[in-house]
Amino acid sequence: MTKYRMAELGLPGFAVGFIAGTVAGAMALVVGQPIGWALVTAVTLAVPLGLLGAGYSLLVAFGRVRLGGFAPAFLFWLFAFPLARLLQEVLTRLVLTGKPGFPPQAWGFLAFQAIISAGFAIGFLWMHERLAPRWWHRIADHNPTARRVYERYAAHAHVMWEARARRRAMSNSR
Repeated sequence: MTKYRMAELGLPGFAVGFIAGTVAGAMALVVGQPIGWALVTAVTLAVPLGLLGAGYSLLVAFGRVRLGGFAPAFLFWLFAFPLARLLQEVLTRLVLTGKPGFPPQAWGFLAFQAIISAGFAIGFLWMHERLAPRWWHRIADHNPTARRVYERYAAHAHVMWEARARRRAMSNSR
């Protein structure tokens, strides 16, 4: 598989992660940080979250992660989100002070980031499940892996739709 096709498959996760990091920069502006600091915040978080999000998309595309499952997304982000935040801290210190450095009490920092990663995982999964199938359907004509993962999504949606219809029929018959 070419690098281009791999990048295509990872684009939905990259977009979701990158947007999330960019929103963090916008929030820094809202709370009154200087525009330069907000830009540093956005870039140093958006790029790691984007790259890790692309990795998640590739795991889904190659069948290593169950479609729409929260537990796999949670486990992925349990480690990936603290890593992204640690990179943001180190890179922000490098840009603003000229010297990279870890946050004080790094283990506590990482533990807190792992705790809040559950919330990030929920939002990431929600957005990813809305963007990725549409994107993979769009590129399915020239990317066989995208076609396969989209077909898995379509089959999964069909099963879920039938189960819902059965539940409704049973409920109406009572």
